[in-house]
Amino acid sequence: MALGDGVRARLAELAARAPDIGGRIAAIAEGATIRAVEEAVARTPPNTFGDGEVRGVHTITGELAQHWETDSQTTPTVAADGYRTVLANDMQYASYVNDGHRVDKHFVPGLYIDPETGLLSYDPKRKKEIGIMVGTKTTRVEGLHITDAAKEVYEEVLEAELDKLTREVFE
Repeated sequence: MALGDGVRARLAELAARAPDIGGRIAAIAEGATIRAVEEAVARTPPNTFGDGEVRGVHTITGELAQHWETDSQTTPTVAADGYRTVLANDMQYASYVNDGHRVDKHFVPGLYIDPETGLLSYDPKRKKEIGIMVGTKTTRVEGLHITDAAKEVYEEVLEAELDKLTREVFE
């Protein structure tokens, strides 16, 4: 066997595996994105605190958490630079929950503390009779950094799965 014959044989073996590798990489990207979406959902209100209580206006429905699943694109598409998936939430206030926001002191008609649950609630039909002054105790609401945590999970899963694939192909 000549010196180049072994290299040629190995290249032929890798070339034979190449079509399968593309599909495996796409599957890995999809799995990592699904885990990222799951992490985003888990970190999005409504979630419970140490005392088991659920808190937060507009978070009781779980609509913000549900939109991670409906707005994200977990099935990879082929892009010029590889495969592309998308972690997204198109709810109008998603960025405020994720990144935080400033709170200027102002009156919000229709906002009230529900006497039965103790939760902050909003009723647009009662704007003329109830309301709360907000921004009196704090000037900023810190964000939950949901997307940062989801990206970390994505990268961890991707790295672990690509390491496995590399070992399979090159060993």
